[in-house]
Amino acid sequence: MKKKLLCMALAAAMALGLCACGSDDAGTTEPDASSEGTTSTATGAAFKIGGTGPLTGDAAIYGVAAKNGAQIAVDEINALGGDIQFDLRYEDDVNDPEKAVNAYNTLKDWGMQLSLGSVTSKPGEATTVENNADRIFALTPSASSQANIEGKDNVFQMCFMDPNQGSASARYIDEQDLGTKIAIIWKNDDVYSKGIHDKFVEEAESRGLEIVSDTTFATGNDTDFSVQVADAQTNGADLVFLPIYYQPASLILAQADKVGYTPKWFGVDGMDGILTMEGFDPALAEGVMLLTPFNADADDEKTQAFVTKYQEQFGETPNQFAADAYDCIYAYYEALTNAKATPDMDAETLCGLMQEQFTTMTFSGLTGTEVTWDATGAVSKEPKGMVIQNGAYVGMD
Repeated sequence: MKKKLLCMALAAAMALGLCACGSDDAGTTEPDASSEGTTSTATGAAFKIGGTGPLTGDAAIYGVAAKNGAQIAVDEINALGGDIQFDLRYEDDVNDPEKAVNAYNTLKDWGMQLSLGSVTSKPGEATTVENNADRIFALTPSASSQANIEGKDNVFQMCFMDPNQGSASARYIDEQDLGTKIAIIWKNDDVYSKGIHDKFVEEAESRGLEIVSDTTFATGNDTDFSVQVADAQTNGADLVFLPIYYQPASLILAQADKVGYTPKWFGVDGMDGILTMEGFDPALAEGVMLLTPFNADADDEKTQAFVTKYQEQFGETPNQFAADAYDCIYAYYEALTNAKATPDMDAETLCGLMQEQFTTMTFSGLTGTEVTWDATGAVSKEPKGMVIQNGAYVGMD
């Protein structure tokens, strides 16, 4: 019955066609920082959903994508005219923990009943403390560090946790026989990068993968990667693992190209977005592999409907952050429907209902089928292997 409700909602939404989205930042990564997200008009009483993310600044590609993906889902659901309606509001946190807490408090004052947490991990670690204390349930699309959910019974993730990405990457490289000598370049003052790195090393060693180079960098020392690239090249690494975000990865690829170093490159979900990075030559990412829960080139009807709508509204292909946020809204839709929740319920009452639903329901969306959550808030779904070919992501599986 749960799956039937969701499928009926999606089918009806697709039939209705495009809904107006009042965002003025389509296709950009530098939107208006005022960020009033209540851009769709609910036809009845609505649940207030809020989230924080970098809508401006260096990490805006993630926050804007999540906001856009969530907005499409909200518009679809509101267009159905049913009992479950949403008002969505995102506040800009500029990928800064202190600003994220301020943004969270703005949303709380607005009357937020349900939360999308924060888009990135470090701000998420700050705002989820507030979620937990205020008993406002949070389902983050992409804040993947374990600290976001650790010790917080009402904070859940739609994305893979960092340690899971590390283990899954090592398994994938081994099982697909992608490399025999592995180099790693990671960021030592970033919880996201460190969490993936540590689990990758552990899993790689258990599988007998040879790590010949393990080099690092930190904030303020993230523009010149000549030492790291040279170490990987000198030690004969035929695959370089990059558990980092796309900005430093783009520099590493460019600097390796200049010295003629052409190993296989393997990244994680933080690499998603490199193809749309301003000033980056996409040809340098040709052949880069990564694990992600979303493939925009998938030929199933649900994915293609979302991709088409996103491209028409925002002028670019959606990344996994957009897809995960879209799934967050539909997961909330399913959980609220099953719980027979009503918008007049307070946040604490809804929190209890969501805890019950998310630990017992099975959800299928753009980023996974038969998705489940355990009591810690961690999600269980399978990653997809992707490779960049001709400037687009192509499934490897």
